[in-house]
Amino acid sequence: MALQKEVINTIVQTFKINEYDTGSIEVQIALLTHGINELNGHCIKNPKDFSTKRGLLRMVCRRKKFLLYLKGKNVQSYKNVIEKLGLRK
Repeated sequence: MALQKEVINTIVQTFKINEYDTGSIEVQIALLTHGINELNGHCIKNPKDFSTKRGLLRMVCRRKKFLLYLKGKNVQSYKNVIEKLGLRK
C-alpha cells in the first residue's frame, strides 16, 4: 500500500537525524510501522485476504531485522525509536 507524500514527509521530519536524512534506519522503521498499522486494520476488516497478511508478515519481519540492527549499533537511538513509536520490546 503506497503512502501519501504528506504522511511520508511528517514521518521523515519526526525521525530524521540531520537536515538531508531520508533513509536512515530510524526513518525506515517509522515508515514500516505506519504501513504495518494500516495493513493491520485492513486485515481485521478482511480476514480472508491472505496476500495482504503475507505482505504484513514480511513488513513485520523486516522491521524486526531493522530494530535488531539498530539495537546492536546504537542502543540509545533504539530506545528512543521504541519509545516514540510505542512498540513493545
